[in-house]
Amino acid sequence: MNPESGPKSMGYATPTTPAAEGLAPALARNIEALVERRKRDAKAASLQERTAAAISRFAGSMAFVYIHLAFFGAWIAINLGVVTFIRPFDPSLVILAMFASVEAIFLSTFVLINQNRMAAEDDARADLDLQVSLLNEHETTKLIKLVEQIAKRLDVNTEADDELKELKRDVAPEAVLDKIEEMGEREMPT
Repeated sequence: MNPESGPKSMGYATPTTPAAEGLAPALARNIEALVERRKRDAKAASLQERTAAAISRFAGSMAFVYIHLAFFGAWIAINLGVVTFIRPFDPSLVILAMFASVEAIFLSTFVLINQNRMAAEDDARADLDLQVSLLNEHETTKLIKLVEQIAKRLDVNTEADDELKELKRDVAPEAVLDKIEEMGEREMPT
């Protein structure tokens, strides 16, 4: 790795450089890395994904609600004869219902596209969390074994501690996932 392209040159805090007020340098570095990753992923999104996300954001805003209140309110007022200087053009409100239905179809599609993209991002984060947790579990198991060896050298008896024996066993992720699947299948109605 080029020293000029390392964490310090990117503005990241490192264990030897000061972090933001009240944050440990490692935590600040992790936050900055996550923010940079999200920015990079946002830039890498296709035009269709960015469009769907923008439409979904707008459809979930109060501005969207206010625009629709004004539009639908005016349409209804005109077509029910409340506004007397404009002749009703949809007295049964069928055109309005059709318009709202078509809009709902498209909006729900945009929301689903956005949710699919977000679910893929969540899956990637969950995979990362699992990898970090498994690594942490493995490191903890190694540390327990090391501490036990130190205890033996100091002639401290740890043989009778059943919990310690259990903690010394490395986690087998396949077995854990199989057990979770098995438990989930048992609870599913047939």
